[in-house]
Amino acid sequence: RAGALLAVLGPNGAGKTTALGMLIGLTTPSSGTARLFGRDPRDLGARQRMGVMLQSSGVPDTLRVRELLTAFRGYYPAPLPVASVVEAAGLHGLEDRLFGTLSGGQQRRVLFGIALCGDPQLVFVDEPTTGLDAEVRRTLWATLRRLARAGRGVVLTTHYLEEADALADRIVLLHEGRVIAEGTPSQIKSLVPGRRITAESSIEAGQASGWAGVHHAQRDGTRLELLVSEPEPVLRELLHRDQSVTGVTVTEPTLEDAFLTLTDRTKEAA
Repeated sequence: RAGALLAVLGPNGAGKTTALGMLIGLTTPSSGTARLFGRDPRDLGARQRMGVMLQSSGVPDTLRVRELLTAFRGYYPAPLPVASVVEAAGLHGLEDRLFGTLSGGQQRRVLFGIALCGDPQLVFVDEPTTGLDAEVRRTLWATLRRLARAGRGVVLTTHYLEEADALADRIVLLHEGRVIAEGTPSQIKSLVPGRRITAESSIEAGQASGWAGVHHAQRDGTRLELLVSEPEPVLRELLHRDQSVTGVTVTEPTLEDAFLTLTDRTKEAA
């Protein structure tokens, strides 16, 4: 919707990029329909109202950044000024560089700028922050928020769950081509009951996953992370089995917890 940022999440192979391809007219659905502004996504009038940043681009390495922006602006009836695109995508100082000489992160910023060239009403961004450092990621986040506040629609696919949690007004979770959950980040997280326990412990995740009340267990370095129904009995079990445990915290479930739990449930049901 206008003024909203939608995050499409799912494990590898869930269908995120395939869905995006159908919505922007790169591929045709084998069944069902895809509509962009109420039209066939291949309709020129619909395509001129959107901007797209894909994972791969095919942009010529031998053109300068300014040349690329100028060329892509020419495809649209009312494009943004080059200076506005440079500002929005953080391309200051790169305008006269050849695309092929840029780092991977700089090239991602150029591709984001290209997506903004036509002053689109709807922007599709597929894994936009892959390969970007933390500072540049935050800058791009701010730009996406500004686009939504200005009344644009933004569709984001990402593997970074904290990115979706921070940015999205609404989330759609895909698994094997089907929608298994949809709602605001808070609504998605509320689908997972219980609490998240993290601790510095020598207990292996496989061992902890067999305890009563533990829905999901994993290790992150030296930290054991558990998603549980009720924290008290699991904490007692943890302290009984590892008397040297330290740094124990109990928090609300995260979006990652919801993601893992919902996809695991879907796999078990299948």
